[in-house]
Amino acid sequence: MKTSEHVPGPVSPAGLGGDGPDNRWTGERISALGAVTDLTTTARIMGLSRSVAYNLAKCDQFPVPVLRFGSRYRVPVAAILHALHLPSSHHGQPPAPVPEHEPTPGGEAIQDHPRPNPQSPTAAGSTRGTRLNRARGPVFKRCSCRDGEGRKLGNRCPLIRQASGAWNPTHGRWAYQLELPTHPGQARRQLRRSTFDTRDAATGDRDHAKALLALASDDPAVAAEIADMLLAVAAGAPLPDRDTIARRVRAGLPATVTTTIGEYLHSWLASRRSLSSVQPNTLLAYESHIRVHLVPYLGAIALVKLRVEHVEAMFAAIADRSTAIEIGRQSDDPVIRARVRGLRTTKPASMHRIRATLRKALNDAIRRGNNRLIDFNPAAHIELPSGVRPKARVWTAKAVQRWRDTGERPSPVMVWAPQQAGAFLDHAEEHDIALYPLFALILHRGLRRGEAVGLTDTAVDLDNCLISVTQQMATHGYTPVIKKVKSESGNRIMAMASITRVVLRAHHARRAQWKLAAGHTWPDTGLFFVQPDGKPWHPNAVTDRFEALVRDADLPPIRLHDLRHCAATYLKAAGADLKDIQELLGHSSAAMTDVYTSIIAELDVERAKAEAAAELLPRHRGRAAAWVSAIAPRP
Repeated sequence: MKTSEHVPGPVSPAGLGGDGPDNRWTGERISALGAVTDLTTTARIMGLSRSVAYNLAKCDQFPVPVLRFGSRYRVPVAAILHALHLPSSHHGQPPAPVPEHEPTPGGEAIQDHPRPNPQSPTAAGSTRGTRLNRARGPVFKRCSCRDGEGRKLGNRCPLIRQASGAWNPTHGRWAYQLELPTHPGQARRQLRRSTFDTRDAATGDRDHAKALLALASDDPAVAAEIADMLLAVAAGAPLPDRDTIARRVRAGLPATVTTTIGEYLHSWLASRRSLSSVQPNTLLAYESHIRVHLVPYLGAIALVKLRVEHVEAMFAAIADRSTAIEIGRQSDDPVIRARVRGLRTTKPASMHRIRATLRKALNDAIRRGNNRLIDFNPAAHIELPSGVRPKARVWTAKAVQRWRDTGERPSPVMVWAPQQAGAFLDHAEEHDIALYPLFALILHRGLRRGEAVGLTDTAVDLDNCLISVTQQMATHGYTPVIKKVKSESGNRIMAMASITRVVLRAHHARRAQWKLAAGHTWPDTGLFFVQPDGKPWHPNAVTDRFEALVRDADLPPIRLHDLRHCAATYLKAAGADLKDIQELLGHSSAAMTDVYTSIIAELDVERAKAEAAAELLPRHRGRAAAWVSAIAPRP
């Protein structure tokens, strides 16, 4: 018969209390308990009091693995024999491995408990198992009870557990603890969150935290960033949305910082600058909209939290500012007028362009495939005042007189009557012979400023009276650059009138004299219109010279671009077809051309057409016939 072996001395961890293992419990006797036994029996075997055993189990510090079935604790007998270094009664075979998880009657996996290491003291195995359990996130209860000295009782509170060892349903709040990744050289850290009303709420929050940590995959740096983010969440506040953080991680953005509209717009603008397909002037417009409007009003808002209401509020503020500037300009107080002097209002057309910039940037945030940062574009759902172009008006005698009396202009876009345009050309020919041919060409053929300044020698065929428009001189900021025309419709060939050819021939001969006088210092630019020293004209300088000539000629003011409107208006009044005018001006849409030619009713040449139409109606007698006879001009 096999002799029983007794426990060779106490093996309980230091500080557990009790008198050591009971010598009456032999390996054979312990094996006879079956596969598992209760915690009270285990306490007697280990020489521990029942209260100490239950407190250790509650704290996950019991020397052997403890399985929990609802409110009951069970201990594998093989684990007890293993911890006490006793052989089982199964012919000296090693004990069966203790399962890491065993389902409870409710289907929930049992929490892992420390497993002793047979090669090390029991206390060391207990510490290692406890660390593993904490890494998996134990869910437990805690309370705020304190002892007589004001210290929190924690797990020592006698009310936190029932007599059976189950959690007290009426005392304490649910909590969990989770081991977190660390930065290199950083000490161990844990996420502890409590004040949950139910166990399910604590478990759900813990699983949410685990799901966030899982986004890092095998990247320790990202895992540490997500851990930083979890620790920064205030007590009681919800954890960050998992999908939002996932988009940030996939996009390579820091997980711990919420990207603001300002940060995203600056990074978006930098990415647009790297694209050769984006025109420099477009980039300048983007930069201006972002700097002046979008960042001041929306920059501090998180990108994922931008809503339609935020964008609407921005445009309302822009409109209010423009209204305040207009009111300030009309004020009788010189201090108020000085305060708004130099400030620019934002018109509806500019608001549409600002919205287009924001809409484009947000669409790019959506189009990033798996790295998309947002799912909704608020800028696409904004209604703005119509950005209808102002209608052009003619400087009639009455309009000129009102302008001289009050300084008021009927419209931002004004057109000279033919007599006024002729007076301007006469003045320019006398006072600015270098630019007179350029102004005459614009008035006769409706070229844009950049198209006229960028016209090349090879594009002007004086023998056949043809002009080819293929390029323009634009400005990027203040820097002049040669680039293609605005659109495919702008690439065009036009005929010139004989008077235009005479003006351009005279300019060509004059330019030859300038070149002869300059000698070897004459630059070969290949441009048709150049300064007397052979250098190209800067587009802004041409505009400045034009405005100075208008002032000196005492003519009502128009913009240089309005000469193009004049050309379209005169062509329409002379009987040109709308389609022909569209092709001449290089418009891609006839609607644009119609805007330029909608003012011919104010010209005297149209009055004859109105008279002819009225004379078709026979009037033999009556007041109307007598009134017409009275006002009709006498021969």
